[in-house]
Amino acid sequence: MATTKPDYYDVLGIPRSASQEEVKKAFRKLAMQHHPDRNPSDDAHETFKEINEAYEILGDAERRSMYDRFGHAGTESPFGRGFEGFNFGGFGDIFDAFFGGATSGRRGPRKGADLRQRMTLTFEEAAFGTEKTTEVPSIELCERCKGVRAEPGTEPERCSNCDGTGELRRVQSSVFGQFVNVAMCDRCRGEGRVVPHPCKACRGAGFERRTRKLQVRFPPGIDDQSQMRLAGEGEVGAHGGPRGHLYILIEVKPHKLFQRDGDDLVYNLELNFAQAALGAQIEVPTLDGNQELRIPPGTQSGEVFVLRNEGVPHLRVHGRGDLLVHAQVVTPKDLTPEQKRLIGELADSLGTPEPGDDDKGILGRIKDALG
Repeated sequence: MATTKPDYYDVLGIPRSASQEEVKKAFRKLAMQHHPDRNPSDDAHETFKEINEAYEILGDAERRSMYDRFGHAGTESPFGRGFEGFNFGGFGDIFDAFFGGATSGRRGPRKGADLRQRMTLTFEEAAFGTEKTTEVPSIELCERCKGVRAEPGTEPERCSNCDGTGELRRVQSSVFGQFVNVAMCDRCRGEGRVVPHPCKACRGAGFERRTRKLQVRFPPGIDDQSQMRLAGEGEVGAHGGPRGHLYILIEVKPHKLFQRDGDDLVYNLELNFAQAALGAQIEVPTLDGNQELRIPPGTQSGEVFVLRNEGVPHLRVHGRGDLLVHAQVVTPKDLTPEQKRLIGELADSLGTPEPGDDDKGILGRIKDALG
């Protein structure tokens, strides 16, 4: 009993008015979805064959025209052999979709997967740079079989189904003659070799999950939420392909004294009334230790003093940012009766400030300090 073939337009899910580009896009989408290597379902192989067959016809303008006029009868030649050995061009598209344009059934090298990891640094480690050891879980070549997939002492054998080519060729007749249909070997999956005695450690996969220790060097000046790329430190590639990359997202712990603004540091210096009014010599902290700072008489709350080159080192270039010291005049809350009396007398002698005496504000004073 003859089997009725499905309509090729229905197989690709496109209307009869579809352009050749739409035919090609539909084929690639379905081929990726139903390829046996990607789709483990039982009917994936048969569906994949139907998709290929439909694209062989609809992907070629002349064959599509014959199919539109005569149906399936127009795709089969009653004239015997014609262009024997001709490889239909549509199969270049399927190998483009899966192997980046490879023309052989054998699988080519594939780059390993990229990895991502978070690492935390202290404020000082980020400022001055450091080296840390991290553990990176990744897919590596099996230590027992070294990626060969076969149990040590044995070797993979040539696939008898495709004779080691990784592909199967099937001759089809058409109105133009005979065409050679090239497909991946379903026994060796395009490898050209089979493993009769799989490695016991990796069960023939050739890979295993392991943890690698990696020494990571962080340059001076790196900031919170920065990302570093370590080339070639990702997962191992397949079929001799290169390793992927390792991306490290950096988290920096906040400092208890400083806030970071680019490569500058900001430090809030609290002053009492006397220090602000009369001036003082005060030690302020820096990343390299304490440093003397002269507070001039009449310092106002919000004034900024700049200590040059006391900030964070510039990333990958010479020099450092600055330390910006913000003066904050602190108003005391708990005063003794004597202190209240003295401050009261001081207030009477100073009088009330006139409006506009300090019209620059904090922002203006910061700009003046920074030049």
